[in-house]
Parts: sequence; structure tokens; C-alpha cells
Amino acid sequence: MLELEHGFRVVDVYARLTPDGGTGVTQRLPISADRLEREMHQAGITRSIVFPPSKPETSYLAPNNGVARHSVDRPFVAFARINGTHRPERNATGRLHNAVSRRKDHHTTPEDVERYAYDDRFHGFVLDPTVDEYPDEEVLEVLADVSLPVIVRGGVDAPPDVLAETLLGRGFPVIVGQFGGHPLDRGHMSEMIDLLEVFDDCYVETSFVRYRDLLERAVLEHPDRVLFGSGAPACHPDVAVMEILTLDVSEDLLRRVFSKNACRVIEPLAPSANVG
Repeated sequence: MLELEHGFRVVDVYARLTPDGGTGVTQRLPISADRLEREMHQAGITRSIVFPPSKPETSYLAPNNGVARHSVDRPFVAFARINGTHRPERNATGRLHNAVSRRKDHHTTPEDVERYAYDDRFHGFVLDPTVDEYPDEEVLEVLADVSLPVIVRGGVDAPPDVLAETLLGRGFPVIVGQFGGHPLDRGHMSEMIDLLEVFDDCYVETSFVRYRDLLERAVLEHPDRVLFGSGAPACHPDVAVMEILTLDVSEDLLRRVFSKNACRVIEPLAPSANVG
């Protein structure tokens, strides 16, 4: 694709990187770190959050370390993927599951969270509840203690009201992927925008949000809470950038979406940060 010329500093908070060349539940066509870097450069993206794809019943220690290794000397900021053992307690089945569930070897422990938090290679966490369920109370307490941002993949199996019950308002920033409505669920996206009024430390990112009216509504109503995400490599970052550029909002609001908001929440994305 032709390199975009748009005049904005752009940082990306949602890109998957498969360090071993394998595939995950949500990434069928992995690309190399070099190619991902080239595509980000083409799109005018100066720095990107990267994390491994989700895989059920898998320890994320090796994939996380691989992503951190491939981030060295690249404009990538590594986030560690975590998993859990809990489900929403909305019925007897969920309550029973949580009462008897125990961590297995592949589950993230409170000690794992602390190690990632104080390892200068990682700058936050990523969670996909549809594959990996939710952290238990002990893990949530440590996430609040370290207070690093957590990106959570929202969607039809992890809707906004469930995220509100399980993750939001816990003392750490939460960035909800795809406006909480993947795949293309307008109702859930609208609900997630409404929740921004309720939770001060909640943000949304823009990958795979194809509805212009919802994007513009979120940017206009909550100009400090919307962060640009490309969804690469499933979506080419050129396409993701262009979708934001075509919104009918001011240049100041575009700058907030593309960079300023993310840099406030995730310090290593700032121009002066020394990462990689």
C-alpha cells in the first residue's frame, strides 16, 4: 500500500504479534515482526502496543517473552497476555464453577502479574475473556496494586454489562477493545459508550468498529476516552487509520484519538519514552 501522508502522530494500542509463527484463536494469518513494523510505518504509526494471540488452556509465559524479545529495537511496546479461572456469576452454573475452580499450571497467578509488572519489558496486560475467562479476586487485587493498563477484548461473549461487573472500577485502567461489540454489534458498542459516563478509568479502542456514527458519537461525547487501535494484522493499519481520518470531527479531536489519549494512559507511547 502507498504510505499515508496525514500529518498526525499516530500510536496504536491494539496489534497482535505471533512470535513463533503459529496461530491463535483470533489470528489466522500471522505475519513477521519485520512485516508488521513495515506496515505500521506505511500507515504513519510511530509506536504500537503488541501482544500474543489468545490460545485456550495455554501458558502465556513463552509467547509473552517472545513478543518482548521481538519488540527490542522496534517501535513496539509489549503487553503481557493473562488468563483466569472465573466466569460471570449470573446464574447457578457460573457461581458453582467459581466455587470449585482452581488454578492449573497454565493459569496466570498473582505472582505472575507482579513479575510482569516489574519487568521493564512489559507495560500492561491483555485479556480475552471469551477464550481465557476472567481473573479471580486475588489476581484482580494485584492488578489494582500494580495499576498498569489492561486491554480487554469485548464482544458478544464478553458484553459491556459483564465487563462492568467483573473488571471495571477495580482500580486499574481498562481499555475495552472494539468498543465492546465485536463482531459488529451496534447495541453493545452503544452500551459501552454509555458506560464511559459511569467509569472514570475506562477507555475504548477503535479496531474493527465500522460504524461511523458510533465512532463520531464516542469521540464527541468522550473526547479523552477513545484510543486508536488498528487490529493488525487482521486489518491493515492503513485501513484503520483512514477510517479515523474520514470522521467528521475537528483536528484537535483526531489528535486526541490518534495519540494524546493513549500517551496519557500508556506512558511508553509518549514521544519522549525510551522503549524497545
